[in-house]
Amino acid sequence: MLFRSAGRYANYLLGAMNGLPLALATPSLFTYYKKPPTLKNALVIGVSQSGKSPDIVSVLEEGKRQGCLTISITNELRSPLAQTSDFVLDVHAGPEKAVAATKTYTGELVSVAMLSAALSGNQKQWDELSRLPAWMKETLKQNDLIAQAAQRYRYIDQTVVLGRGFNYATAFEWALKMKELTYIIAEPYSSADFAHGPIAMVESGYPVFAVAARGKVFDSMLEMLKRLRSNIAAELVVISNDKRALSLAQVPLRIPSETPEWLSPMVSILPAQLFAYHLTLAKGYNTEQPRSIRKVTETK
Repeated sequence: MLFRSAGRYANYLLGAMNGLPLALATPSLFTYYKKPPTLKNALVIGVSQSGKSPDIVSVLEEGKRQGCLTISITNELRSPLAQTSDFVLDVHAGPEKAVAATKTYTGELVSVAMLSAALSGNQKQWDELSRLPAWMKETLKQNDLIAQAAQRYRYIDQTVVLGRGFNYATAFEWALKMKELTYIIAEPYSSADFAHGPIAMVESGYPVFAVAARGKVFDSMLEMLKRLRSNIAAELVVISNDKRALSLAQVPLRIPSETPEWLSPMVSILPAQLFAYHLTLAKGYNTEQPRSIRKVTETK
């Protein structure tokens, strides 16, 4: 059981690559309601940059009480989460100085991907993981382009962010960074869920951000982008490694064409993070001091 966007990625990855059913934790059942579900024979995984969130720690503590194996994925080896776990996967990201954590999120995804590769014993997964740094480095070369493009959207106050499959997690993380830093009302959706009602709020010129990497769900994402552009004349910012999707966007953000779908969230989140960063600057806000939030949020 995992938490937040990294958990959504694991939900798809461990299911698709390892055949494992995975459920996201419901911490309030463990903390306030004191009615935790039965976790018999489950592997309980906690993901937290700081390792200090009581809600995540409480899930692993209950997992251990029920005799489950526990793993933490964290950037802080001395944290309560790490100390509670049977095994610890160190993110190795170094000190996370940003309040709106970025590099540690990417590190968490890589840790989940490595866990999947280890469980599967598939050498192809390890070979593709070895190429990930080069794909990420290539993607980061778009920094100046993204800085310029963000100026176009400095007056928007709301948007939707679309993703599906492995990049459903990316949609949530992109939307979160937009909320944290730019104070835009940014709502993440699966493209399938979006078609069942929320698309009605989109009108001509409405900004829609989307992640459409090649893979099993690409065709469905492409059809949604075509519908938004051709039928509604929405304003599209698209992260993709396919020319068909990029051609529909007012702002196309490319990731390397050879990036496999299962690793695309680690690559596609980079232009999303850069976009949020530069849009924050364009709006005149301080990227290092977002209002109302702290580096560590200790919820129960």
